[in-house]
Amino acid sequence: MILFVLKCTADHRFEAWFRNGDAYETQAAAKAIACPVCGDTHITKAPMAPRIAKGGRARDDAPREDGAPEAAPASGGAAAPAAPPASATPSVPAELRERFAAEVMRQLTDIRRAVETNCDYVGDRFAEEARRIHYGETDPRGIYGEATDKEAEELKEEGVTFGRIPWLPRTNS
Repeated sequence: MILFVLKCTADHRFEAWFRNGDAYETQAAAKAIACPVCGDTHITKAPMAPRIAKGGRARDDAPREDGAPEAAPASGGAAAPAAPPASATPSVPAELRERFAAEVMRQLTDIRRAVETNCDYVGDRFAEEARRIHYGETDPRGIYGEATDKEAEELKEEGVTFGRIPWLPRTNS
C-alpha cells in the first residue's frame, strides 16, 4: 500500500491509499478519484516527501519535509482531507484519524443510500434532465446521474443548481 497526498483543481488537499502507483494512475485516468470537499475529479499528486524508517519503528507523529503530519491508513482506499501543517495544529493520534476517516466513509455511504432512495437515476442524461427541470420543462424532482466536466461547467454557467457528491462504491454491509 502507498499513501499519496492528492489535490484537486481548487487546491483542496487530501490523502488516499492505493495498492501501488499503477492503481493510482489507473483510477486518476478514469476520473474515479473525487475530491472529498468539492467532488472535482481532476486530481493530481501534490508534492510530498517520502518517509523512510531508519531501523526500528518510525514515529507516528513525525512531520514530513512538507510539514504535514503522517496519516494513518484509512480502510478501503478512503480519501480524507489533508491536515494543516504541523505548526498550525497539534499532532492528531492515529486512532482519532482512523475514527474520523471511518465516520466520513459512513456518512458518504449514508448520502449515497439517501440519494438512491429519494432521487431518480437519469444516467448520462443528467445535464439534459437538470436543464429541463431548471427551465420548467418538467416537474421539479431530485435526480442523480453522470455528467462530464464540460457538461458540469456549462450547467454552472447557465445557473443550474446541482452538486457533486464523492460517490462511494456499494459495499455488502
